Amino acid sequence: MTLAISHNPGMRKSYAKIPHLLETPNLIQIQQESYRWVCDPSLGGGLKELFDEVSPIKDFTGNRYELHFPSYGFGGSAEMPQFEDEGSFWEYMWAAAKYSEQECYERDVTYAVPLKVKVQLVIKETGEIKEQDLFMGDFPLMTTKGTFIINGAQRVVVSQLVRSPGVYFTLDEDPATGRKLCSAKLIPNRGAWLEFETSNHDLITVKVDRKRKIPATTLIRAISDAEHSYGTDEELMALFADVDTNPDHPYIMSTIERETTVKSVEEALIDLYKRLRPGDPPTLENARGLINALFFNPRRYDLGKVGRYKLSKRLGLGQPSTQKILAKEDMVAILRQVIMLNNGLDEPDDIDHLGNRRVRAVGELLQNQIRIGLLRMERVVRERMSLLPADTATPSTLVNSRPVVAAIREFFGSSQLSQFMDQTNPLAELTHKRRLSALGPGGLSRERAGFDVRDVHFSHYGRICPIETPEGPNIGLIGSLATYARVNEYGFIETPYRRVIRELSNNSPDLLGKTVAEDVTNAARQVVAEAGTVITADIARRLSRLARRQIKIKPFVSQEINYLSADEEENYIIAQANTLLDENSEFIEGKVEVRHGKKFLLESPDKVSFMDVSPRQIVSVTTSLIPFLEHDDANRALMGSNMQRQAVPLILPQSPLIATGMEREAARDSGQVFFVPSDGEVTSVSASEIVVRYDEGREQSFPLTKFTRSNQGTCINQRPVVSKGDRVRRGQVLADGSSTEGGELALGQNVLCAFVSWEGYNFEDAIVISESLVREDRFTSIHIEKYEVEARDTKLGPEEITRDIPNIGEESLRHLDEFGIIRVGAEVGSGDILVGKITPKGERGLTAEEKLLRAIFGEKAREVKDTSLRVPHGEYGKVIDVSVLVRDDDHDLPPGVNQMVRVFVAQMRKICEGDKMAGRHGNKGVIARIMPAEDMPFLPDGRPVDIILSPLGVPSRMNIGQLQETHLGWAAKTLGFKALSPVFDGADDASIEDALARAWIARKAGAIVWGHNGEDTIQLEKAKSWLDERGYDGEKVFSEEVIGEARQTSLRLWLEEEVGIDASALSAEEVNRVVEDLYREKGMSPPTFGKTLLYDGRSGEPLDQPVTVGYMYMMKLIHLVEDKIHARSTGPYSLITQQPLGGKAQFGGQRFGEMEVWALEAYGAAHNLQEMLTVKSDDVVGRVKTYEAIVNGEDIVATGVPESFKVLVKELQSLGLAIEVLNEDEERVTYLMESAAEAPRLGINLAGFEERE
Repeated sequence: MTLAISHNPGMRKSYAKIPHLLETPNLIQIQQESYRWVCDPSLGGGLKELFDEVSPIKDFTGNRYELHFPSYGFGGSAEMPQFEDEGSFWEYMWAAAKYSEQECYERDVTYAVPLKVKVQLVIKETGEIKEQDLFMGDFPLMTTKGTFIINGAQRVVVSQLVRSPGVYFTLDEDPATGRKLCSAKLIPNRGAWLEFETSNHDLITVKVDRKRKIPATTLIRAISDAEHSYGTDEELMALFADVDTNPDHPYIMSTIERETTVKSVEEALIDLYKRLRPGDPPTLENARGLINALFFNPRRYDLGKVGRYKLSKRLGLGQPSTQKILAKEDMVAILRQVIMLNNGLDEPDDIDHLGNRRVRAVGELLQNQIRIGLLRMERVVRERMSLLPADTATPSTLVNSRPVVAAIREFFGSSQLSQFMDQTNPLAELTHKRRLSALGPGGLSRERAGFDVRDVHFSHYGRICPIETPEGPNIGLIGSLATYARVNEYGFIETPYRRVIRELSNNSPDLLGKTVAEDVTNAARQVVAEAGTVITADIARRLSRLARRQIKIKPFVSQEINYLSADEEENYIIAQANTLLDENSEFIEGKVEVRHGKKFLLESPDKVSFMDVSPRQIVSVTTSLIPFLEHDDANRALMGSNMQRQAVPLILPQSPLIATGMEREAARDSGQVFFVPSDGEVTSVSASEIVVRYDEGREQSFPLTKFTRSNQGTCINQRPVVSKGDRVRRGQVLADGSSTEGGELALGQNVLCAFVSWEGYNFEDAIVISESLVREDRFTSIHIEKYEVEARDTKLGPEEITRDIPNIGEESLRHLDEFGIIRVGAEVGSGDILVGKITPKGERGLTAEEKLLRAIFGEKAREVKDTSLRVPHGEYGKVIDVSVLVRDDDHDLPPGVNQMVRVFVAQMRKICEGDKMAGRHGNKGVIARIMPAEDMPFLPDGRPVDIILSPLGVPSRMNIGQLQETHLGWAAKTLGFKALSPVFDGADDASIEDALARAWIARKAGAIVWGHNGEDTIQLEKAKSWLDERGYDGEKVFSEEVIGEARQTSLRLWLEEEVGIDASALSAEEVNRVVEDLYREKGMSPPTFGKTLLYDGRSGEPLDQPVTVGYMYMMKLIHLVEDKIHARSTGPYSLITQQPLGGKAQFGGQRFGEMEVWALEAYGAAHNLQEMLTVKSDDVVGRVKTYEAIVNGEDIVATGVPESFKVLVKELQSLGLAIEVLNEDEERVTYLMESAAEAPRLGINLAGFEERE
């Protein structure tokens, strides 16, 4: 354990025992690398692959034209330069962008670069080559943060987890016989599927592209050629003789017997053609052409690089990776494998294993979409080739780029995998970019996905987080990449391991200090080094003189990092990251906990090949931010992970007292924090910009984002943390983001929390908080809402944005400028005008008076209606920005729009009753009461607690991590340090007890100096001398190296000082026993129990039991009561049923449903029930009369007939049933027939939504 300097806020006291070897990788690498792969031709993928596939495009005859695509580029050129590194590639791309990122947000356009393609047209008749650079549309460009800006909104392309192309063998039990029968599927990247099946009569059949079943031997015969002769029965029998060895089940013989009419290659081809093309005339030439087109034509069938790799690996074939089509040996090998599985000679495949599932990241998803566009374009080009004469044909007349542009736009605009970015806080952004989805085109659907696909698989270890997944219908289908995981060239997820070395070359410098595993002899059989000898410099010299060979040594874990995919990992035995090693990195214990495939075993170190890099490599970034994760139940850890992404950025961010060490990495890759790339000096600091001059002389400006609206309406704001003239070192923080402090993620606040039941206010996970949290703005956040209005051309004339609005008083216009737009800084509330707008109204016949007015005043008297943009019901705030886009000013506005005005309104939201809060351990609750600070329970020193949680929320939820955090937080706050407790390698119970003991000693010694700002300092020397005076060793007690000393000392002192028992003669066990007895019998809480006596703030009386009190990190979640609270008096009604609409967005009412009706029926509340079902709902006439009666203070008249009853009658009449409604006197009721137009409408809305003409 290392003790960091406590007064330095950037340093933390680490409780980690395992050294941190591998730096956390760039967390958005998966997005950036995949995008670069699709754009950069030097990487050989993406666009280059596509243009090579379609090139050349030939006309239908094949002897007139050829169209080639030799190169492409972005920006002005149709050729891409060679890039030295990744940085130069991004600089080139960003320099070629049409608009900057900021302009794209303001103009609502896409952040993109022009794609230019060099096109060559070869006219075969003359040999002439026409070359042109063609513009193929705008190609969306990835931002520095790994996102895309599409139509002014940030979007993320989520990576897809799909089944890999290749061959899969499964064993299914036959219901009739109970035998395990094999089936195989050959899935290509593009082309026809092949499905092999075995029947219980030993017949092996194959389905081509899900058509009719064909005997497998027919297919094998049909693919015969001069090189591969499989035509006769004898040749087929000989081909499979070595595997088809079960006399009880002769598969090939049984299948041949089924093919009564097929005995040669020709017959097989004809039979196959008849089954695949039932209506067409079967000729040998057609049949051969069909087989070649289906499997051996690269344009129709493509295994892909991955498919070929998987197929060759599974079948043990040596096919070159360049062969993307099926080889005839592949089909034979698949059939051999099916027979082997049927005979029990091989194992089936696990389709949920990550060796069989691959990631399609943004580059490949985009490539597949562009391929569709290019193929459509190819069709158009061919049609034009057959029409255009040679003298007028040019590349530009043949190529139409619209299908490609449309395909790209469709992908980014409407694909299931192109998602509106979750931008609640920086962690939500980061997690969204690392998300893996099994849904989407080519993937699974929620309805069809079973339990197996969703479940955690052993191959997820170190690749996909077993914790972080949604709670709803998508559970298990959407996951998150583990912290250190990366995607290899084939799309399989790899995770890093440290290599275990068992032997070294005799001249290796690493031999020094290692232990020899067996006797080493020279040529004369003399022992140079005995087994068990530690190699010294002298022995190393003697070994180096021997002939070149490998020396077996005691296994040690090297610093060499190997990345393994899930199927490669199966071959090795791998030790855990927390395995004990000595200073030479050799295993201490004789047996080591290891993994081998799905088995967890104890093995000797000699058999171990690799070791985990870090304990946190199995979980995702979000999950690794939960301290004491190992003490939380998985379900609660899942909620904790998901709720951290919902935390609202607060105006005073505070990094956690108890962190895990991932906070800095998460903040670094969120893109909201600026770190200095190299040493230098800050030359200028303002609210909007920081300028740094580096030691090499150049200057760099860092523009800061100020009070910008995120996709979720939260506030993105950057604050400088350096001053002018400061020296800055490489990696130092320059500016903090909306949810970071000192370069660390800060999603919530450290609050003093007590676990105690409080008069039922914290029943069912409810939370009681102190008014001081509200007053001090600890949980206050800024929310920004965007309001838009467009001035369009209508049939009656153009709409106009103006201050001159009919029938509106000056009071309502006081905040508008001369153009009718609200001024920045105005405080607005519900119903206030933001932008004044008038729309021409339909003209009716003019009266004589109106004609006179029109003649005198001209157009001014023309009727217009008020369609101004108003603040919606329930909203309020301060106008912080206004932007006006006008068509004349070269802004790209939609058709028919002349002007667009955007108003941004910010509101400061303090925490209030009904808001949702949560800790990091899935401990969530709603605030039930905000109590005055003086009424809250207080500590013996007079400090009131900030928050009261229910103690009943802990045992059943099994998230004990929150208690560990509370205890260590208490000690950390008292002793003035911040703790670092990584997941699976954090502070243990002994360390926490020691910390609590030191905190008690420091407080008892009066060594804590209370600060005015809540930041306390500790005088360590005073505490040590206080201990020395009482006969204890102060240095030893406050030393981190001696575990348990502080605990014992504090307990003895507590017995002596608080209880009055002399503990000097007691042993450690006796002290423990006495302390436990005192706690159990008298309710006295010793220092290491983390409990404190609390006093009721209202009465001043002590509570009857000691209470767990400490500091916990709590967050305010985006589920804010202000967004959800809603009430309605009158409002809009549904046209058909005339019932109120539902939901806050529609200003709807509360649904009084079937079960609520039962409740009133059960109580016999007849009048209430009638009122609910008529005048409060859809009695159109009755509700107007009731409203008028209430306004005039009269009695409410009898209710009428609900509109829904009329709808029912009409519906039955439409079915031809003569429905009549009779009253009590059996007289026919006719008012059901009146039209809705004749019924009076409720003309006024109490919410201020007056109906206007």
